[in-house]
Amino acid sequence: MELGAEEPRAGARRCSSAGEAALEVSWVQGFSNKNFGFINNQTVCYPCGNYILFLDIETKKTTALQCQAGQVGAFAANGNSHVLAFSDRRLNPIIYIYTFPELTKLSELKGNAQLDYTLLALSFRGPYLASFSSIPEFILSIWNWQENILLCSESQPGVTVTSMSFNPMNWQQLCLVDESNVTVWHIERNNDEHHLKRNPVELPDAQGSVSHHTDLFFPISYDEDPYYGPLLPVSAIAGLEGDEAETFMPRNYIKPLLHPTAHCWSATSEVYVGCKEGYVLAINAETCSVSVLQQKPLPDHLRKIADIVSYVHKEVQRKKGDKPTDLQKPVLFGMAFCNKGLYTAGSEGILFFYQIKGLQYEMKIYADILQPISSLIFSPDYTVLLLVTDQGTLYTYKPADSGEAVKLLDTCRSCFLAADFLPGNKYCVSVTILGEVQVWLLKDGTGLSKLNLNVQATAMACCPSSNSVAVGTKRGQIYFLDITEAEAPRVVHRIFVSEFPVLSLHYDQSGQFLIARATQGHIFILDARPSKLFEVLGYIELAGEVLDLSVLSDFKSDLVEVVVLLNIAAVQRARLETFCLSSALATENDKYVNARGMFNASAIKMKRYDLDYSLSSAVRLKDNTVYGYCTCAPFICKYRLSEENMSEVSSVFLSEKRTPGNQLGSGFLCLSPNSRWLASAAKDGVLLVYDTFSMDILAQKHCHSHQGGGIRSVVFSLDGKFILVNGKNDGALVCLKWKKLKKTEVKEAASYWKSLLAILNKSTSNENAFLKSMAEWQFGPESKLGSLPEEKVKEAALRSSNVEVTEEDGNITTLYSSGTIDMTWIGQKIKKVMKEETQRFGNQKKELEMKVEKLRETIQKMMLENEQVPDTEKLEPQEFNLDIEEQEKAQAEAEQKVIMTRKEIEMENLANRYVQDVIKRECWDAMYVKGRAVKSFHTAHEVKNYPLKKRSKEELETLEKVIRLKKVETADVKEEGEKAEVMADDSASCCLIGSLSSQYGGDTSILYSQWDLHTREQKVNQIVLLKDIIYNLKTAFNKEFDEVARQKEQDIARVKERNLRIHEILAQLELQVEVWEPALTDDEMPERALTVQDSEIKAEKYLTQEEREKAEMLARLEMERQLAATENDRLRALDDMMGGVLEVKKEDILKMDISPPAFISKPEHVWTDEEKKKFIDYKKKVKKLNEEKENYRMSLEDEFEKLEASIQEIIQNFDETVRKLSEKKVKLEMVIYQEELKIVNLVYALMLDEELGTRETGLRNFLMKKEKEKVKSARTIQTTKSKIEAYIDVYENAVVQEKNVESSFAREFADIPANFLEELLRLYRQRPKTPVEETVLDTANPYGKCLGSAEDNEDALTLLMKAMDELDSPEHMPDGLDLSIWENFCLARRNKMESEERVKWKSQTLAEMQAFLQRRVDDSDKIDSEIENIFQELTWLQEEKMKLQLNLTIQFLLKQGQVELENTEIPEYSDAILISKSVIEELNRNIMAQAEKKIASMVEYKDFSKGIFQLEWEHRKMRMQIEDLQQKARDIVSLIISKDRQLLLTVPNYNSNVAHRISVMEQTLGIMDELHKKNVKNRQKKVKELEKCISLKEQENYELSLQLKEMLVSTSERRHIFEAADTRPIAEKVARQRYREILKQKHLRRQIKEEKEEFEILQAQVERLRSRLFPIL
Repeated sequence: MELGAEEPRAGARRCSSAGEAALEVSWVQGFSNKNFGFINNQTVCYPCGNYILFLDIETKKTTALQCQAGQVGAFAANGNSHVLAFSDRRLNPIIYIYTFPELTKLSELKGNAQLDYTLLALSFRGPYLASFSSIPEFILSIWNWQENILLCSESQPGVTVTSMSFNPMNWQQLCLVDESNVTVWHIERNNDEHHLKRNPVELPDAQGSVSHHTDLFFPISYDEDPYYGPLLPVSAIAGLEGDEAETFMPRNYIKPLLHPTAHCWSATSEVYVGCKEGYVLAINAETCSVSVLQQKPLPDHLRKIADIVSYVHKEVQRKKGDKPTDLQKPVLFGMAFCNKGLYTAGSEGILFFYQIKGLQYEMKIYADILQPISSLIFSPDYTVLLLVTDQGTLYTYKPADSGEAVKLLDTCRSCFLAADFLPGNKYCVSVTILGEVQVWLLKDGTGLSKLNLNVQATAMACCPSSNSVAVGTKRGQIYFLDITEAEAPRVVHRIFVSEFPVLSLHYDQSGQFLIARATQGHIFILDARPSKLFEVLGYIELAGEVLDLSVLSDFKSDLVEVVVLLNIAAVQRARLETFCLSSALATENDKYVNARGMFNASAIKMKRYDLDYSLSSAVRLKDNTVYGYCTCAPFICKYRLSEENMSEVSSVFLSEKRTPGNQLGSGFLCLSPNSRWLASAAKDGVLLVYDTFSMDILAQKHCHSHQGGGIRSVVFSLDGKFILVNGKNDGALVCLKWKKLKKTEVKEAASYWKSLLAILNKSTSNENAFLKSMAEWQFGPESKLGSLPEEKVKEAALRSSNVEVTEEDGNITTLYSSGTIDMTWIGQKIKKVMKEETQRFGNQKKELEMKVEKLRETIQKMMLENEQVPDTEKLEPQEFNLDIEEQEKAQAEAEQKVIMTRKEIEMENLANRYVQDVIKRECWDAMYVKGRAVKSFHTAHEVKNYPLKKRSKEELETLEKVIRLKKVETADVKEEGEKAEVMADDSASCCLIGSLSSQYGGDTSILYSQWDLHTREQKVNQIVLLKDIIYNLKTAFNKEFDEVARQKEQDIARVKERNLRIHEILAQLELQVEVWEPALTDDEMPERALTVQDSEIKAEKYLTQEEREKAEMLARLEMERQLAATENDRLRALDDMMGGVLEVKKEDILKMDISPPAFISKPEHVWTDEEKKKFIDYKKKVKKLNEEKENYRMSLEDEFEKLEASIQEIIQNFDETVRKLSEKKVKLEMVIYQEELKIVNLVYALMLDEELGTRETGLRNFLMKKEKEKVKSARTIQTTKSKIEAYIDVYENAVVQEKNVESSFAREFADIPANFLEELLRLYRQRPKTPVEETVLDTANPYGKCLGSAEDNEDALTLLMKAMDELDSPEHMPDGLDLSIWENFCLARRNKMESEERVKWKSQTLAEMQAFLQRRVDDSDKIDSEIENIFQELTWLQEEKMKLQLNLTIQFLLKQGQVELENTEIPEYSDAILISKSVIEELNRNIMAQAEKKIASMVEYKDFSKGIFQLEWEHRKMRMQIEDLQQKARDIVSLIISKDRQLLLTVPNYNSNVAHRISVMEQTLGIMDELHKKNVKNRQKKVKELEKCISLKEQENYELSLQLKEMLVSTSERRHIFEAADTRPIAEKVARQRYREILKQKHLRRQIKEEKEEFEILQAQVERLRSRLFPIL
């Protein structure tokens, strides 16, 4: 059912018969899991796309209400008042209120929402509606839809509400639930004003425990420490101000809370909330207190049963692959309350019943539908419970029967993908994106059956010749379904054509071929007949992206022409390619395809047409006319494909006609079966139907919207009576039918349908019989196509190429083995070709393998022989490689891998180098003084320096500024105070300063006194000065450290020098003694860590080709040098004879030996005298040499001992130096810690002061808010009081009128007899029984006695007046009373009752206003209390800040042992008094003055000491004056002197000079003014000349326009003459002939040009040859 008629689109063109053609909605189907609701006791309504669907739960019939503005947004229904509300999804959306079953619009609510409404809710009683808008407002609004009034609204920025509902017992309470919060809103009334009050609910934590909320902005009390000061709130510590300070909560305070998923109201105004964690909460709507419901403990036997059921449920879920859930704590997504208890359901698919008593409940299981349940809804009479699932299924459950849930509706769980009509136009089939196939009754859209393929579908089409349906999938598979029985569809076959997704499926009108369009330009042709088992005939591969495909059947020539639309990205134009399919392709398939299954281009007559526009869709008519939907603009192009225009070089076809589409976004076209109507659809959701002859719009229908993505597919029925349209993302399937249509067009469509039936009747019956006999497809490894009992079926199956028949069971099974089940049809073809080639060339393959094996053995023998020959005769290994190309290919692949690996390593090294560079820059280069250490040689002392960064320019400027300021402050100190300060003792000053930095090079004279650090500026300056002292101390120590480090380097150098001599001595003495070699460690030379030594690299170093060549060259040069040295005979002889030297050194005396004479080998008795003399001389020489050796050895030993002693002395001295430096470092660390402790105390004082200031600012911001609230509350109270006073007058007047009515009764009936008067008075006071509505009488309704609204009072009065009809009847009239008097009496009694009711209403309103006033007064008192607390805390903060400024933290330096304590406990100094030392000294001087005798001898010494002190002070004063004068001199030198100041200082008469310059500038300005005036005059002259030229041009243009009009008239006359003469064919023939001549001339010119160029080339060659052969000529 559709509401209202649709207006035609603006700018739409209609033909003369436009008024006689129109479309209307026949039925709508779809599913939406947004919202459901009962509109009455037996009708369920829900939104679907642009429609609201009404489903009768008894008849299961569906009616529809269309939203004229587009897609339906938020939705709500009230079964008690039979009213529904919904919003549209356009800009500035509107809320519509309709009544059922009349479907009349009651009102339109226009709010302030800009984009969309997310939720709507209708009150249980009364005309109230709540709406919640989304981004950007997030506004909750309350409406009175009867009067079309916005009562009140409130914004909640950033809150996304998931559910919302009124309290059925009290419409003034509203519950809003989002993902992590629950909020109860109270609607407060003040007569005609309404106000929203927000009451957030504090949810328990994730463990279900309820904890009290801690107010971090206003803690209960402040803890104050005597040393650290007060402990402020965390917002003040974090430095937050404004709104952030009030809502800030640290991370450790944040606890994960429960996440609400569903809620419902109870009869006691409690909100039951189901949570994601499995808990059930009970929330009191008045106090917003939360209670966690606990399950009542079960008895032992019931607990065991419950455990078994839970275990079985978990096992079932685990087998399904789902996550096991606990049945004891289910996750609830739906809740519904009734008199008996609470019904709940969730993801488990089980309907639970909770019997709640107090804070405990008993849980029972009532039904299990095995599907996740999203919501539960009771009918208005509470007899039927609706169960809504996310998978497109609705169930009804009757609690009174306690039976199983009954399936009410089984639709889809995803959006529709496509729809089509089955043969016979009785049924239609749809498929969703998730592969859900549904069969619908075309008459009224009743769902007959549903089949889930569990795959992602991409296309669907119905076969015209049989009741089979083909479904394409994303994996490249095509499923074939048998729909011969509409109530039981089944899968009978599946083909895996390719790995590419199937984009679309198309049947020809004869039902002979199925064309499947896939990606990558693949088009597959299948036999569409089940008797051929849907055989794949072949495929075509096109170059380009296939956008659309159109099929046209020619029954006369038995041909099917296919038009393919391609997108050619290179030329930005569309291309059409056509091919023809004949019946011979199915019977003689091998003639037309190659071995791989591809069709020959000549066999299918491929043709190509290039078009001038880029198209998104195209269809072809029988007269070679093509219509295309343009992508660049919304218009439809018409093309005429003529054979005469075809040539070898394809030309671009120009569009003959362009028809504006008046649609938005990209679209597509669909042609009716009789080619009379052309449907156009786009993203705007509007369907336009054109007449293909005139391209006039026959009809249009706004059946979908652009918010839902527009229209996805359109299809005409074969008889042309119905059109199926499904949206892209709105989940709606719309069936349209003709409301108005010309009789001629109806007859034409019917005749075409009859002719088509006559052609298809015979084949359809046969194919359906075969289809019905096929067995259902089994989705397993051994898939069978079906059992075919008939022999004819077997013979037909034998002719197919992809099946075979087994004689054992007579079943048709797949030809390929189980290994090829998942192989595509193309893969099977390729495998078959490879198998045939293998069988054909098997012998040659074996021969080649044997030859290769022999060749391998021969090469291996040759390689072994090559290894045995000399190196000069060896061949390189690559010379034995026969397949050089394969080797190069393998080497190239290896090189590629090496390059990739090298790149990865380089990138990794680059990243490491970057990290190294960052670390080096931040931790090494940025350090002005690098961190290093000095270690002693033989002791454990180690001293490290202080790493320092160079102070920035800003730090130095700040330091200089602070020092200058401190000097200025010191100069202002009075002279007496200075003298007193100088007279102070040094030890006492160190004690009061609190550190010993002055003893280690720190200048403490520039510091502020610890007693004077009251202001923030002084503390900040003191921190700067202390940091400077620490920096100076570290710098001074680093200088000493550097000297020690240099000393160690020098000592190491000296030790190494002595060690060289020790090594020489040990070598001469031939002693094996280990010599200690000193060296610097890595800590002493940290820069070593920045460089990598070769010894640290364990892996072999990689050398490039250049580095390897360089290393080989260096090795060769070194070998040549060594060979040259060995060939020098003179050097070799000198080395053999005297060790390579010409003179014997003293160091070599130990190596010297005297060679014995040659005769010593003879016996002594044979020696001659001369030989004996020689032997004596030999003995003397040997003795002398031994003595010299011994003396030299002793001298070497003495020198060795002296060197060792010298080394030990160096080591001991340096170790002592390091020890002293280490001790100094320890003391310096103590001093630095003392200064840092001062800084810490000052920083803490500053931080505490800042926290106090932040807290004060936050409180003042909060105070401003409260004051504004106070003003607003006071204004509201004042206004309410005035309204109450005015309303009291109205109420008193009503009471007076009511009394007057009663008194007037006595006056009016005073003349009747007394007996009648008493009877009438009794009847006058008689009242009828209290009237109630039907819903209140219903005992099943838990919300019977709900609070009525002000509008319900009128209804109550109407019911009361109806109840009075019985009392006003004459049968209750006293006997003998006149009828006229009785009528007057009845009228008076009615007036009395009406006045009483009026007074009662006004008293209720007055009580409500007074309650509202009391609540505002309470709120005002609460605000006053908060403001008073804020003022108290502000006063306390100011006192704390003053205390912080006066109560300073002083650091004392006490000697060890000076203060002795009896115990280890820290004493209490709260009552101690700190006395200045000057007071003690003054007391001592008074005591000494009393003892004159003891100090008489010390007066002179004392006076002299005073003089010394005075001189020192004057000297210091003069030195400070010198520094001040030097600073002033530096300031004068650095003063910038401008040019004006120089003139002021040098020119004697500066004022006259300035006056002269001013006069010169004034003269210059005058000259410039005169020049400007001249230029202006020249420009004005040029402007006048240009205006004259403009006037002349305008006159010329006017004359030309007159001539143009005359020429247009003559042109139009000639055009009429030309059209009347009808010379178009002659002109076209002449034009074609002329075009051929032009082409011929162009060809001849090109040929002449080419021959001319060849002639010039030949002539040039002749000239070159001539000059070469005859150079003389």
